[in-house]
Amino acid sequence: MERVCFRLQVKQEHLAEYARRHATVWPDMLRALHATGWRNYSLFLGEDGLLIGYLETEDLAAAQAGMAATDVNARWQTEMAPFFEDLDLPPDQGFLRLTEVFHLEDQLPVLHPPRTRTDDPHPGESS
Repeated sequence: MERVCFRLQVKQEHLAEYARRHATVWPDMLRALHATGWRNYSLFLGEDGLLIGYLETEDLAAAQAGMAATDVNARWQTEMAPFFEDLDLPPDQGFLRLTEVFHLEDQLPVLHPPRTRTDDPHPGESS
């Protein structure tokens, strides 16, 4: 599963309307996102307009291509484009992807590696 985090900048004068529109996303858009593999998808909006998005998907390029093939996505992206600063592409293509540098679940196994027979504190004893 690919974890994807990205950022965009919402124009200050559009913060309230951007949040309002995302409080009730079109049902067809929700269905299309789900059908094309967007999972655990969240958006976080700061008071300064910084928008952080996070999603999990098997393949981001395939998920984006799947959405690009839907009519609802074309309509949604057209409506959302004016909300963003310095964006030459539709929002779902023009975001800046962030590099993941830490994931807790990736490092936890180091603390408790799986036990092997050579780790047995009482060799030769049977249970």
